[in-house]
Amino acid sequence: MKRGLAAAIMTAAICFASTASGQQTAVKIGILNDQSGPYADLGGAGSIVAAQMAIEDFGGKALGKPVELTSADHQNKPDIGGAIARRWVDVENVDAIVDVPHSATAFSVLSVTQATNRMLLLSGPAHTDFTGKRCAPTTIHWTYDSYAMANGTARAMVKGGGNTWFFLTGDNAGTIALQDDAKRFVEQAGGSVLGAVRAPLNSPDFSSFLLQAQASKAKVIGLANAGADTVNSVKQAAEFNIVNQGQKLAGLLIFLSDVHGIGLKEAHGLVATEAFYWDLNDETRAWSKRFMERHKGRAPTSVQAGVYGAVLHYLKAVNAANTKDSVAVAKKMKELRVNDFFSKDVVIREDGRVVRDMYLLEVKKPEESKYPWDYYKVMATIPGAEAFRPMAEGGCPLVKTQ
Repeated sequence: MKRGLAAAIMTAAICFASTASGQQTAVKIGILNDQSGPYADLGGAGSIVAAQMAIEDFGGKALGKPVELTSADHQNKPDIGGAIARRWVDVENVDAIVDVPHSATAFSVLSVTQATNRMLLLSGPAHTDFTGKRCAPTTIHWTYDSYAMANGTARAMVKGGGNTWFFLTGDNAGTIALQDDAKRFVEQAGGSVLGAVRAPLNSPDFSSFLLQAQASKAKVIGLANAGADTVNSVKQAAEFNIVNQGQKLAGLLIFLSDVHGIGLKEAHGLVATEAFYWDLNDETRAWSKRFMERHKGRAPTSVQAGVYGAVLHYLKAVNAANTKDSVAVAKKMKELRVNDFFSKDVVIREDGRVVRDMYLLEVKKPEESKYPWDYYKVMATIPGAEAFRPMAEGGCPLVKTQ
C-alpha cells in the first residue's frame, strides 16, 4: 500500500517536471484595464483590439502553440485588480498581464506578478516607481510615465511665459506623481507653483476645484488627471470662461481620446506630450487605419499603440528565449531592440524603462483640422534620453551601482 502510494507520488512528480521543463503549454496573455470607467476610452476595448492585432501579426503562435488572449475590467480598484491577477496566475495560467492603467491598481497587480515571477507589461499607468523603487525583474514600463509627460509640457509652458501654476490633480497615485514631476520641472525652468487641489477619481463636477484655480490667478492651470476627468475639467473650464479670461490649461496626461471627447472648439491650444500620434507618418497611418476598421472608426491612443508594441515584443522574446519563463523572457526583451510600426531601434533599460522619443503636441483649431481625428500639430520631438528620468536617479534595486 505504502509502496503503491510512493510510486503514484513519484509518477505525478515526474509528469509535473516533464510538463514544467520539457513541454511548453500555450502562451496566455491577459489585458487588464478599465473597461467601463474614466479610462475606458484611452485603453479599454481598444487595448484588447491592439493586443489581438499583435498576436495575429506575429502569426498567432509562440513556441509552436496558439497564443491565447483573455481580458478583464479592474474597475480602477486595487483589490479587484489584485484579485483578478491572482486568479489569472493561480488558476488560469496567464503568463503576461498587460496595460493596467490606474497606478494604484497596477501596484497591486505588481505585488502578484513579482511574487509569482509573471510578466507585467505596463502601457497605461503613469507612476515612475515602476522603474524606480518598485521595479521588478519581470516588469516593463512600456509607453510613457509621469516624468516624461510633465517634462515636455511643463518646460514648454514655462518657456512660453506660463511661469505661475496651480494644479488640479486627480486623487490617485499616478496623477499625484504627475503633479510632483510637473512641479519640479516648472521650478527648474524658473517658474513657481501657487497651489494645488485634489479631486476624487471620476468626479462629475469640477466647479469648486476650477474656481479655486481661477482665484489663484496662476497663468497656467495644470490638469494632472486623465481620461474622462480631463475631458470634464476642460469642458467645465470653458463654462467658466477661464481661458478667455487669460489663464491657460495644460493637460499633463492628455490622450487623443480626450481631445476627441472635448472637441476642438474647446480643446484647441492645449499643449500635450504624447508617446505616439496616429498621423505621424505613413507607417503609423497604415497601422492606425487597420485599427480603426476594427474599433468602430476610433483612432488609437498612445496606450493602445503601446499595448500592441508590448505584446509583439513579448512574443518575439518568448520565441527567442525558447521558454515562457518570465525572468528569461524579460532578459531577452531587454537584449532585443524594440522595432514596430512606431518604435524604431528602441532600448529597454535595466530598470525596465522603454526609452522612446516623445512628442510635444498642440491641439489644432477647428478650421485647421482637415479630416477625422486630425487633432494635433507636432511642435517638437523630444529624444527618449532627454524625456525620461535618468536611470541612476530612480533608485531601482536592479540597477548595478558603480
